[in-house]
Amino acid sequence: MEETAKAHIPTEAGRAEITVTSPEQMRELGRRLAGLLRAGDLVMLSGELGAGKTTLTRGLGEGLGVRGAVTSPTFVIARVHPSLGDGPPLVHVDAYRLSGGLDEMEDLDLDVSLSDSVIVVEWGEGKVEELTEDRLQLLIHRAVGATTDEVRHVTLTGVGERWAAVDLSVLVA
Repeated sequence: MEETAKAHIPTEAGRAEITVTSPEQMRELGRRLAGLLRAGDLVMLSGELGAGKTTLTRGLGEGLGVRGAVTSPTFVIARVHPSLGDGPPLVHVDAYRLSGGLDEMEDLDLDVSLSDSVIVVEWGEGKVEELTEDRLQLLIHRAVGATTDEVRHVTLTGVGERWAAVDLSVLVA
């Protein structure tokens, strides 16, 4: 039986640190996180290449019950995954190739989608914060260099009134 993700430090409302040791645990973290998300939520994912941002988003898609395989949208910039039920669609954005700030992001009309979708932006730091005062920021840290280490340290930080009272410790199974 695979070990589940563990809290790395004590958690508080609006913040948690979690250690995952495999891609499946990262995906499971995404599935659990989906249970906290609702239409209008912006999730920003940051971390090195290969940290697990798309793997986590794949789990989010599964947890939200959306259509289509969640894959990296690096070359198309954004993908919309409609809900298979009555939940919100998932808009998955990869801002890695976008050099500008909010101006370039506005071309994607994310502000139009925000109110009725869950928007996940990889590499969005410094580019999408102005979309809303409320967002969930996830920083995924992994060992860099020539390593096969699968351990990831995920720091979740809720920003704004929406996340002030959310107990992120429920993400630790």
